[in-house]
Amino acid sequence: ANSVVTLTLVNEGQMPKSAMGHNFVLLKSGTDVAAFGMKAIEAGIDKDHIPTSNAIIAHTKLIGGGEETTVTFNAPAKGSYDFICSFPGHYALMKGKFIVE
Repeated sequence: ANSVVTLTLVNEGQMPKSAMGHNFVLLKSGTDVAAFGMKAIEAGIDKDHIPTSNAIIAHTKLIGGGEETTVTFNAPAKGSYDFICSFPGHYALMKGKFIVE
């Protein structure tokens, strides 16, 4: 908890971000992931499918095939936090838990 975390996301695909982009979005506990995913669609590609929201702890930019990006942030309090890819439709399968001890 409260440690500095640096995460590097590598998209090993070949498609451009407009067709098959990926990102990492870490959400606060209790966030409705499906509702957030819908807001991400509305945010659009120009905003990297990152809606204006106080539910976001940290996120990377949206990247296309062959690209990488890094984000550094302070880990939140001890607990379990959802992370997703916010590209349209991806949050249903591209998700996981960020565990803070």
